[in-house]
Amino acid sequence: MGPKKVSGKVSAQKKMMSIELKREIIEKNEQGVRVADLARQYGRSTSTICTVLKQKESIKGITPAKGVTIISKLRSSLHEKMEKLLMVWVTEKQFKGDTLTQGIICEKARAIYGDLLNQTPRTSTDEASEDSFKASRGWFDNFRKRTSIHSIVRQQVRM
Repeated sequence: MGPKKVSGKVSAQKKMMSIELKREIIEKNEQGVRVADLARQYGRSTSTICTVLKQKESIKGITPAKGVTIISKLRSSLHEKMEKLLMVWVTEKQFKGDTLTQGIICEKARAIYGDLLNQTPRTSTDEASEDSFKASRGWFDNFRKRTSIHSIVRQQVRM
């Protein structure tokens, strides 16, 4: 059997880095500041700084959706476009006073993703496919957190 968990200890929270902070680190590195100095300055490990620098092209190219400051995973540009368009649609619906549910939003997200996928030229090595976006409950919860929309009605429970 594995070691037992001690209930009195609290594990450290994962420190997330904002997009601005990552861009600042990249900029300072390009100006000649060493990785070890950056790690000390920002209170992060050198491997974290190296990971940010390894992803510098992706980070520079990111234009996050409105209200998004922290991106924990680098998603494809197709997902970013879909979420931006979905956010515009959600805002319009809320402005009209329409009731939005998780199901309606997920359905619209899949439709927008499918449209964007059909518009984009694909190669055989593309990651993006019809099956790569599910609009799952986990995606929906994270989308709500990323966009700070809280007035969405959850799925209705039928008795």
